Amino acid sequence: MPEISFGSKRIAVVTGGNKGIGFEISRQLAANGVGVVLTARDVRRGTEAVEKLKASYGLSDVVFHQLDVTDPSSIASLAEFLKTQLGKLDVLVNNAAVIGSVFLTDDKEKLAIGPDDLIGPKAANKNQVLKQTYETAGDCLKTNYYGIKQLTEALIPLLQQSDSARIVNVSSQLGQLRVIPNEKAKKELVDGDSLTEEKVDNLVEGFLEDVKQNLVEAKSWPTNFSAYIVSKAALNAYTRVLAKKYSSKIAINAECIFMILLR
Repeated sequence: MPEISFGSKRIAVVTGGNKGIGFEISRQLAANGVGVVLTARDVRRGTEAVEKLKASYGLSDVVFHQLDVTDPSSIASLAEFLKTQLGKLDVLVNNAAVIGSVFLTDDKEKLAIGPDDLIGPKAANKNQVLKQTYETAGDCLKTNYYGIKQLTEALIPLLQQSDSARIVNVSSQLGQLRVIPNEKAKKELVDGDSLTEEKVDNLVEGFLEDVKQNLVEAKSWPTNFSAYIVSKAALNAYTRVLAKKYSSKIAINAECIFMILLR
């Protein structure tokens, strides 16, 4: 790989940067003078995203690096690239995520799911549109929660060398505790001195066991997108734990969006 340099610019890593929110975050960072390492699982799609940023937006300080947040060797490869090629990291944007469900229809009207369909008195079971299995739920938590943890922990040593380090975890309004009917889970995730990473891990593992035993509704987990919702609630809790641990050196926060189902 040819030598890469962003000069004195701040450097940001954006996961899941090949499309959607991740692409727009990458574009805006680069447009504001930040050197961007855009990452994606798919090499072709990631490379095409970087080429588009350069050709269509005139942004030169953007490079691609393959990253699968569920693969420890892929994470290690990115960390080594940052250390040897760039020598530093100032911003980590954890955006990569999956919804944890399988589409059962191509009907666009049925796929037009918004906030009222998922939260509040009008919410209804969408099992005719989406299907969640133990496998899809596991993949969701592995990507949206465990993967973010593993990547963050691998890159914190580089971030600690920055004078203005920041971690942004892209979350969702669906990660709000009011979306989760399970009162015990909500109590465990409430912010406070007693919240620990181990407690969050245990809650996630308990949820996955309930999915495996087909006890999602019986245990008062959300009816729709339960794995996605739990993954984002867990991410929010982990963000608070992380912020306490590194408050003097790294600015850490979660940014919430609302996920509207699109294909």
